[in-house]
This record gives sequence, structure tokens and C-alpha cells, in this order.
Amino acid sequence: MRLVILGGPGAGKGTQARRLSKDLHIPLISTGDILREAIAAQTELGRQAKPYVEKGELVPDRTMIKFISNRLQMPDATSGWLLEGYPRTAFQAEELDFLLEELQQQLNWAIWLDVPEAVTIERCLGRARTDDRSEVIQRRIQLFYDRTMPMMEYYGWRQRLLKINGDQTPDLVQQEILAKLS
Repeated sequence: MRLVILGGPGAGKGTQARRLSKDLHIPLISTGDILREAIAAQTELGRQAKPYVEKGELVPDRTMIKFISNRLQMPDATSGWLLEGYPRTAFQAEELDFLLEELQQQLNWAIWLDVPEAVTIERCLGRARTDDRSEVIQRRIQLFYDRTMPMMEYYGWRQRLLKINGDQTPDLVQQEILAKLS
């Protein structure tokens, strides 16, 4: 199974992605983790991404596609995967479809964790990650509404969107996702 999990900052993507990866026995590909590791290791792609990540901006599409392409071609991702944190724009969703076509793969579902903005802010402030400062959170939320929401229309049009109520306990969110996948 090939899945992407979508939602605003603090929607629970990481929590649900870890659970789904384990339940479905597919590798979790977290773009946040990939970016943080590349920045820490000071790889070429990491150096390109660093200024954007530090400001809470989206990493440019060309750079992200390189990250994703490299990762999806690793041996553990040939029979399925779960992408968390990518795509974040309708353009990236289209680019992912083109990449998957080249790799002779197809996305099964885009899972959207729908969470109200107030809950998103509260969750982010409670995480205490270094990049979860108030101004960065506000910027991420604004970017989500500006750039990511059109992606929901794209996946809806492609009939690949599963909308999940993300404003419930993690166990209930997981149950709803698994029920809709089966």
C-alpha cells in the first residue's frame, strides 16, 4: 500500500503515520525527519533546505522532489510506503504522481487529518520542538491554508482522498483510518 498522510501542523500526522506504518508493515517516510537529518549531516540537499526550515517556509519543490525520489528508490520502499509531510502543495502532488509513474508505482490514498486551527496551535505549542515557536507555527498554518488546501481538491478530483476527523483521540483517529482503508 502506498499512502500519504496530510494535515496542518499538529494535526497528528506523525502519530498516525507511526501507527499506520506498524499496522500495515510499510516504511514510514517522514520528510521532517529526512530534512532534519540532512541538515544535521550538512548534505548538499540539507544545506539547500536549511534556511527554509529555519523560517518555517516550505522547502522549494525541486529540492523536495530530489529528497523524495532518492528515498522512494531505496529497496525497502519498493512494495509500499507511507509519506508523512509530503506533498504539501498541489504542484508537489502532481510531481509525486509523475515520479510514481516513472517508478511504476501508484498512490492508493491521501489521508487528510482534518483538525480545527485552534486545536492545531494548541498541539504545536505543547510539543516543545525547537522549530515550534509561535511565529513559526503561525507561518506554517498560513502556508497550510494558502498552499496545501488546493491539494485536497486535487486528491478529491483524483478520487484518492480520505477525510478523517483528526480532532479526536489518537486511537479513534486510527480506527477511522483503518476502517476507511479496508
